[in-house]
Amino acid sequence: MDPLARHPLAPGALSRRDALRRMGGALAWAGASGMGALASAGAGRPPSAGPGPVAPLASVTDPAAPAISPLGAQLYTVRGELARDLAGTLARVAAIGYREVEFAGYFGRSAAQVRNALEGAGLASPSAHVPAETLGERWPAALDEAGRVGHRWLVVPSLPSAMRSTLAQVRATAERFNRAGEEARLAGLRFAFHNHDEELVPVEGRVPLEVLFEETDPALVDFQLDVFWVVEGGGDPLAFLDRWPERVPFLHLKDRTRDGRMVDVGAGAIDWPAVLSRPYPGGARHLYVEHDEPPEPFTSLRASWVYLSGLEV
Repeated sequence: MDPLARHPLAPGALSRRDALRRMGGALAWAGASGMGALASAGAGRPPSAGPGPVAPLASVTDPAAPAISPLGAQLYTVRGELARDLAGTLARVAAIGYREVEFAGYFGRSAAQVRNALEGAGLASPSAHVPAETLGERWPAALDEAGRVGHRWLVVPSLPSAMRSTLAQVRATAERFNRAGEEARLAGLRFAFHNHDEELVPVEGRVPLEVLFEETDPALVDFQLDVFWVVEGGGDPLAFLDRWPERVPFLHLKDRTRDGRMVDVGAGAIDWPAVLSRPYPGGARHLYVEHDEPPEPFTSLRASWVYLSGLEV
């Protein structure tokens, strides 16, 4: 029997992205991200004294918004456009109907430029991605930068192999997350981790993503569950959401065909009503649409928004 017919969230034959290509893309992204303080000569030093974090940008409310609201977009989908034209790209994302966005790099813009562009487009940005390497001496500067933009979370989107290849490394990563979460709390922010499929591959009989959930402090560490990558790794997103409902304040929404291709939300085999209609005590408060390699980024974002805005859950 077709596994997707048997369980709409279970994967068919896995079609993994080439590991070296992903690593190269991640390094290229990290180098081009231009998170203002991280790109400066003094990025490794604690931020200088001055005004504290500004108030987070409030979520935009819209009486005509879809039932699943507010819908957000991960700006990695439009990274090329964002690098060329910050304000214009944000305006086009907002024109589709999105009310929140998540950054994966500022491409050389300052915190003030990013915040002004968000306000000009009428968008909120609850969170931003930063590389795992930021958790070292650059973490205070990254927290300062995030506070000035108005983010509430900083999210590590992937782990290098040295942080997940053995069970001891995974447990050490959990401790590192706890320390980062405590520093974020003291700065008035939150820390979170976003999964890929690698964290679903068992290590010494344990699933790394489960170990990270179990061995991090709920008061300090949140999780951004990427539904596509959980399925790609052979996991069940609903199992994570049912087991840790209070730990997942946001989801990444990207669809998967039966043969493993990433497609716009609604064009694949993932059962989105099942994912989005479950009554979680904590509730996923932020939903970000994403496509890693869309043929046409804005067309992709629009197609996913049209599907989700018409979904009754």
